[in-house]
Amino acid sequence: MNAAEAVNDALGALHARFADVRDGEQADYIPQLTRADPDDFGLALVSMDGHCYSAGEADTPFTVQSVSKPFVYALALSSVGLDEVDRWVGAEPSGEAFNAISLEAGTGRPANAMVNAGAIVTTALVPDTPESPAFDRILACLSRFAGRLLDVDEEVYASEAATGDRNRALAYLIRSTGTDYLDPVAAVDTYFRQCAVRVTAVDLAVMAATLAYGGVNPLTGETVVSAEVAAQVLSVMATCGMYNGSGEWLLRVGLPAKSGVSGGLIAAGPARFGLAAYSPPLDPAGTSVRGRAALGALSERYGLHLMRNPALPGSTVTLATTADVLPSAPAGRRERALRERVGIVAAQGALDFTAAERVLYALDESGAERTGSVVLDLREVTGVDSVALELLHAGLARLVADGRRAAVVDPGDRLGPSDLVRERTGRDLPRYGSREEAVERCAQALAGPG
Repeated sequence: MNAAEAVNDALGALHARFADVRDGEQADYIPQLTRADPDDFGLALVSMDGHCYSAGEADTPFTVQSVSKPFVYALALSSVGLDEVDRWVGAEPSGEAFNAISLEAGTGRPANAMVNAGAIVTTALVPDTPESPAFDRILACLSRFAGRLLDVDEEVYASEAATGDRNRALAYLIRSTGTDYLDPVAAVDTYFRQCAVRVTAVDLAVMAATLAYGGVNPLTGETVVSAEVAAQVLSVMATCGMYNGSGEWLLRVGLPAKSGVSGGLIAAGPARFGLAAYSPPLDPAGTSVRGRAALGALSERYGLHLMRNPALPGSTVTLATTADVLPSAPAGRRERALRERVGIVAAQGALDFTAAERVLYALDESGAERTGSVVLDLREVTGVDSVALELLHAGLARLVADGRRAAVVDPGDRLGPSDLVRERTGRDLPRYGSREEAVERCAQALAGPG
């Protein structure tokens, strides 16, 4: 990948910016978590097209902990329906810490499925039969969200089971209110196991992207949950996923999110991307310090706030092919062979971060060979924001630096001066008024003199 490496560069810049942050403390109430390397720091982004980008220790395994909650909530919703889940677990922000005794007066119903009390009830709502035990269903569900088979860190599970008396107390307190379906021992043991499932930051980005994509895993194409369930989960994540800091997070970062005490953090941009971070040191609310800072900076820098209007999947790139298949291609064998080495990508509409990533990926995939040419047609583009402009210039500069000839059809001068291309490659970015002229010049350049 060449042009799309601009997205990796963006993640790499954030990683470098926050890698030396030394604030926060690792969770110590689960002793095994203290063995994690406090310097580990990984970032990952997965687009709706299944493109994966990462920086730092994005492939380092760690236990999912509370980041499992949205996905088990999705499983419960899929299994018994919203009305039944809502009967036992609310959907209101508690305004309290993750392990608070947050139960509705008179009913004992936990405030929401993102706090521990609600998560234990949610886990208990997953059907449990001898043929298909609840935890087997949970592990299979988490694996489908991740797009690969996950497993359990047995040492972390044992450590959590040995020290999890507060969660057991919550379960017994809920049972005492008349929640007769809940077996405190079984529910808490299953909950401990789901929290000890091993993932990486890349896994979490895929899982978040699956929710963002309406329940469809963008890597495997599998429908893991329905679009309705995915929307319900994202709604609760937006209002409750960051505990007593959920309002501040939504105001400033603007993305449904969920944190975990092992240092994992996910955020989802509906119809846009899944994001994840991993870094063990936590703030007082139990959220990764580096992860929170990096995802917040990413959202601010690239305009990812939920209330902004995203480019819809599939609406940006209208053509990605080679010039030999165009109706205007000449009939001669030599001319067509040259045009086969000229890739063409056409875009439309207003380009933001998400749209620019799609264009860059299409540029990378265009053309029959990496030594050929590529034409970017921007005639139908109505606007390019500053973020997309930066990414497009960086991506085009990479293409040229890696040996490909790039040309732009840009009669409206949407890209502006190509100073970055010139700075990195010593060459200008050719501009043309028509696609045919750009293709012809690129083919001539490939033919060489004579």
